[in-house]
Amino acid sequence: MSQEMDILNHMKKKPITQLQALRLFGCMRLAARIERLRGRGHKIKTKFIRTHNNRSYARYSLEAVK
Repeated sequence: MSQEMDILNHMKKKPITQLQALRLFGCMRLAARIERLRGRGHKIKTKFIRTHNNRSYARYSLEAVK
């Protein structure tokens, strides 16, 4: 299975961050994989999470199907 499919299947259950993608799937460029999935028509939302030391990271999730 490709990284994109692994990430997509993961997001069907719960959101994913870069660190999770690296640990689970060895994915060094999650944003690039997300962009390709969006290009294939998947509705993925990005939420930026701010940490206690004023840094931020992205958490990606699939939008609910209506």
